[in-house]
Amino acid sequence: MAAVTDDLRTRTDVVAALRSSVRGAVDDSTRRRAEYSTDASNYRVVPQVVVFPQDPDDVQAALAVARDAGVPITSRGGGTSVAGNAVGTGVVLDFSRHVNRILSIDPEGQTARVEPGVVMASLQKAAAPHGLRFGPDPSTQARATLGGMIGNNACGPRAVAYGRTADNVLALDVVDGTGRRFTAGAGSLDPVPGLAELVRGNLDVIRTELGRFGRQVSGYSLEHLLPERGADLAKALVGTEGTVGTLLEATVRLVPVAAAPVLVVLGYPDMPSAADAVPALLAHAPLAIEGMDSRLVDVVRRVRGASAVPDLPPGAGWLMVEVGGASLDEAMDAARALVASAGTQAVAVFPPGPSATAMWRIREDGAGLGGRTPSGAQAWPGFEDSAVPPERLGAYLRELEALMASHQVDGLAYGHFGDGCVHLRLDIPLERSGDPLRAFMTDAAHLVASHGGSMSGEHGDGRARSELLPVMYSERAISLFGQFKALLDPRDLLNPGILVRPAALDADLRRPHARPLLATTGFSFSHDAGDLTTAVHRCVGVGKCRADNTAAGGFMCPSYLATKDEKDSTRGRARVLQEMANGSLVSRGWSSPEVHEALDLCLSCKACSSDCPAGVDMAQYKSEVLHQTYRRRLRPMSHYALGWLPRWARLVTSSRALATIANAVLRVRPIAKAVLAGGGMDTRRSMVTFAPEPFRAWVRRSGADQVTVTGRAADHASAPRTGVDEPQAPRPPVLLWTDSFSDALSPSVARAAVTVLRDAGYEVLVPDHQACCGLTWISTGQLDGARAQLTHLLEVLGPFAVNGIPIVGLEPSCTAVLRSDLLDLLPDDPRAAAVARETRTLAELLTAPAPVGPGDRWQVPDLSDVTAVVQPHCHHYSVMTWNADRELLTDAGANFSALAGCCGLAGNFGMEKGHYDVSVAVAENALLPALRDAEPGDVYLADGFSCRTQGEQLAGAEGIHLAELLASRITAD
Repeated sequence: MAAVTDDLRTRTDVVAALRSSVRGAVDDSTRRRAEYSTDASNYRVVPQVVVFPQDPDDVQAALAVARDAGVPITSRGGGTSVAGNAVGTGVVLDFSRHVNRILSIDPEGQTARVEPGVVMASLQKAAAPHGLRFGPDPSTQARATLGGMIGNNACGPRAVAYGRTADNVLALDVVDGTGRRFTAGAGSLDPVPGLAELVRGNLDVIRTELGRFGRQVSGYSLEHLLPERGADLAKALVGTEGTVGTLLEATVRLVPVAAAPVLVVLGYPDMPSAADAVPALLAHAPLAIEGMDSRLVDVVRRVRGASAVPDLPPGAGWLMVEVGGASLDEAMDAARALVASAGTQAVAVFPPGPSATAMWRIREDGAGLGGRTPSGAQAWPGFEDSAVPPERLGAYLRELEALMASHQVDGLAYGHFGDGCVHLRLDIPLERSGDPLRAFMTDAAHLVASHGGSMSGEHGDGRARSELLPVMYSERAISLFGQFKALLDPRDLLNPGILVRPAALDADLRRPHARPLLATTGFSFSHDAGDLTTAVHRCVGVGKCRADNTAAGGFMCPSYLATKDEKDSTRGRARVLQEMANGSLVSRGWSSPEVHEALDLCLSCKACSSDCPAGVDMAQYKSEVLHQTYRRRLRPMSHYALGWLPRWARLVTSSRALATIANAVLRVRPIAKAVLAGGGMDTRRSMVTFAPEPFRAWVRRSGADQVTVTGRAADHASAPRTGVDEPQAPRPPVLLWTDSFSDALSPSVARAAVTVLRDAGYEVLVPDHQACCGLTWISTGQLDGARAQLTHLLEVLGPFAVNGIPIVGLEPSCTAVLRSDLLDLLPDDPRAAAVARETRTLAELLTAPAPVGPGDRWQVPDLSDVTAVVQPHCHHYSVMTWNADRELLTDAGANFSALAGCCGLAGNFGMEKGHYDVSVAVAENALLPALRDAEPGDVYLADGFSCRTQGEQLAGAEGIHLAELLASRITAD
């Protein structure tokens, strides 16, 4: 107890001193410490405090406080380290929030000066107008910082042409562990007293053991200190993983952008055979040579659909080889010459364009996609980026596969084969112990060393591999590393436990200490062995949720893009949930305030379920947490007001008079604000308008000649569905499912859908009972209620689905429930699978091949005079994909701009009290600027009720559904 009290007193004193010395935020809250307790590695190390310095002066002030208190210091950028070198027990300095300026770009000198928190992609964007770029480009470049890249000596695919980060660093402004600030460059070792003497006394060790091949990243790269290598202290400091100095500024070299890169994909029988071909290909001076296991691409096809993968040549192992030239013709000539040396007839050539971009996206997502083996087992980093000389790569891979088999582990290999570097995550069973990890890593280290290789080829040694350095190096080399660190950090305050006096590789592992959170009354988590703990550990920290992916059409993560706070990233939330499973830091289980704080600004947009390469579904996790927290307890008022919205809407619209009165009363602003406040909503919002005549009433009154109301699916199942235009053929049936929104709030959408479906030649069936999907119950965590709603829905829709009748959904979020959440809430009901299989969006039905689709009997209306701003609904994008809608609008000749990113309302989220400002900030990412820029007469096309509501309330833009747009042209005809 006394030790705990002393630790707390020390932390309190350090935090107080930091707050009095640093202008940036100093956060020692339990939630913040949970978010920063891990990076992208297997390790869990809880810091005392996280500091967000405003500038280099703040950094120096924080360093001084930590030195005075004798507290360890860890520098952190994007937090994407896979080796555990961005976590520490003391002060964590996050450079990414503020210390992130690009200070200058010199186009003539082809250099840039940057602060360590600059995201790599930001530098590339700033340099691009000058025809320049930074050479090394790791797959995490959209969120990795230059400081982190310098710390780990990052490389990436194009290092084969441009070299490692060390090869592109000219000068570093650093503060060492003694507080000494100096500029490191080439030509002099004087900034570090005693360093020149240390080098002179160990020339033989440095010349024989270090710098033997390009990807020898393990240990300190002291070969750069040799006189014949220019005595380059800056380059020697690259890859030191924050253990000898803290970076304040860097001057880096830029290179010209390749004019017309062409991608060549080569197929081989297996990965070792692909590796055998590398030496011959290197003679063609390619820009990149990447290896990829075909099973990794199978994962992409399974998760994102076959359309996400271009047509590839046959093979079980592929090489992606990029070649350049002054022109496209020259690059194509280079590609043809390379193919002649490839030793395979399985070839595909992709000029610059969508197919090449798709292949590079698959490669960039490798770390996440490789997080599960083909059997579905969780695969872990650790043995992540081993490297051998390229000429040894084929033989190394064959022996590595044998080693994996002997340890009964599997993984999907990919990596920088042109440099001999292999990325591999393995399904080592970490749930109970680190012993299997230690056993494999030890054997693997000896295998790597036997091929003259390096345990780390670009990510550093960190906690994962530092202990194994004696397998690679002699006692003298290990001693030399220690002496080098002692010159710059004699008190071992900078990232202790890394490289020198390393921590055990199986210490501080995160997964073995996480308790099961087994599925009970909520979601089944069938893809994660029925365990929420397994589900949240899908997040291994690759950090794609911290990147702005909108330029590539991505939607994740809208809250982080709005706030730039780790708390509001998918990863940050997953870390807090992992800590809840651990129970020692976040200790109050489902009701822990840290958990609810982390989840509060999650929009439940489900973008992470498709954009996160690891398949994290934070919307589902949030719903489960709310369910477990409030089940059989009093809930927040918004859960009743918004979570039961379908009930209220059905009640109000049960009478035209009641709906008319309700709308009139709620238009009185003081009354509306009182209702909003009473329902837990933001008073700056407006109330919804209830339909005086809901769709169900329209059907009874005047729709009988246009739709068939039925509860007998078998009466319609035998109708032929030939897709052929035969005058006497009966119309093939389709069931129009009107969700609660399309029935009671936007019935014009359902009526328009009837017009379109009839025009397409279908008999439109409408079930004789209303069926709610329980969406609002799911989003507010009322999963018992959601399951009851869905059970009723299966009774209504199930008979149609099992008889093979297509079901058309209109509201994207409700349609998504039937395609995803339904299966997880009622996994044992065979009707659920049938409904999920038969449910389609309107565009999916209209573009489907006959006989499901209309085929030749229908022509999409001409929309060539339409210019539209299109806001795809997040759930539409994430669960169904928006591909069919894009195809339909393109075929119709419409001129449209499809926005990437959430509208910001996201169902109940933007309505709830406390969320308005973030809701608006999210809308400012894409929607509001697009609406402001729209010309008079442009159409705002949004299938989602929330998206239309957001556009109307924030921009005065009246949105329409795809069905309404199509129907308007059919009526005109």
